[in-house]
This record gives sequence, C-alpha cells and structure tokens, in this order.
Amino acid sequence: MADLSDFPITGKWPASDPTKLQLYSFPTPNGVKASIALEEMGIPYEAHLVTLADADVKSPAFLSLNPNNKIPAIIDPNGPDGTPIGLFESGAILIYLAEKSGKLIGATPGEKAKVIQWVMFQMGGLGPMFGQLGFFYKFAGSEWEDKRPQQRYIDEGERLLAVLEKEMADKEWIAGAYSIADIAIAPWLRALDFYGAKEILGWDQHPNLVAYVDRFVARPAVQIGLVTPPRE
Repeated sequence: MADLSDFPITGKWPASDPTKLQLYSFPTPNGVKASIALEEMGIPYEAHLVTLADADVKSPAFLSLNPNNKIPAIIDPNGPDGTPIGLFESGAILIYLAEKSGKLIGATPGEKAKVIQWVMFQMGGLGPMFGQLGFFYKFAGSEWEDKRPQQRYIDEGERLLAVLEKEMADKEWIAGAYSIADIAIAPWLRALDFYGAKEILGWDQHPNLVAYVDRFVARPAVQIGLVTPPRE
C-alpha cells in the first residue's frame, strides 16, 4: 500500500484508500478541470472538498501541497518513478494526467502541441481575464465608481469570445478531437453564467460556442466532474 505520510495534507484530509489518486478541490471552473479529467480518463481517485475559506486553502496542511493556496491540487501515489508525487496548478495537472493515462492529449507530437497550445490559451488568457471580469462586473469591483477597469475586462472578454467563436466555426472540439484543452476552456465559458456576464458579452451572438458548451456538458463524465467534490 502506498505511504502518503510524507504529505502533511493527509492529516487534515485523510485518504480512505491511499492507493488511489487524491484530489483536493472545490467545484470552481479551475477545480472541475481535474475532476472532469479524472472521470474522462477513468483514473481511480478520492475527492476531498477544500473550501475557498482561509481555514482550508491557507491552512498549513493545504499550503504544504500548494504554497500558492489555490485549488485544485493532487497527490498521485503512483508517480512517474514509482513514488508518490504532489502537484498543483490546474493546467499542469491536466497535462500530467493526460500523459499518465495516454488519453486526451493527441496521438502525435503535432496533435499534442496543438492541445497544449489551447490549454495555455485558457491558462494565460481566458481564465485570468474572465476572473477579473467577474470581480469588476459581479463582485466588489462592480461597486467602484471608476468603470474603466470593468470596461477593460468586458472588452477583453468580447475579444476572447470572438477568437473562440471563429476557431469553432468548423469543428466540434477546440483541438480537433476531444481533449484536455476542452476540459480547460469549457468550464470557463460556463462561468459567464455565474458572473451574470453573458448578456454584456453578447453570448447569444456566439452560436458556435453555445453549441460547444452544450456538447461539453452533455458528456456523462463532465456531468459527474462538475459536481465533484460535492459542495457541503
């Protein structure tokens, strides 16, 4: 049986079966990337709910695995060299899981490069920009009298949607075949509903993206991953 005692996080969130991959997450757009990928790839795992409260994400136990205090994070008891490995950053986790399973990352080096390209598009653009849009449009920033920051992220959100709408004009999935790139991108498109920002960004004027998200959500593994771990 795998020994996870070197990972202090297991003291706060104990592993019922340490032979399984341990997921520490919360169902946000970034968090569900890991759970959806695990479901799609058929990797056995245990999901531990790590709330966004400081008591969880800033606890010494969680910081021991992710010093950046963000979900998701994982411990794989069956790491590349046969020993457990801990990882954080949702994009890194997606790539790691895809390479571990040999699934959803392309069949050739060229296909793999295209998949990773779109994962990076989400990590560097879609996620950070939509996150800022949410802050300035829905949350505390929405109360600021100076609306220039809000407009900046509305404009950038519109630009990013236009990029994706054009890209999806003649394909079902962003990199050709279904991949971790879709698992990275689609949850952030869904986040516009949570932010109440669909109308301001003209979501309904992007029929390719509307259909894309519908296809994504219809997948059985996605439906499970979107609610894993369940909110308390």
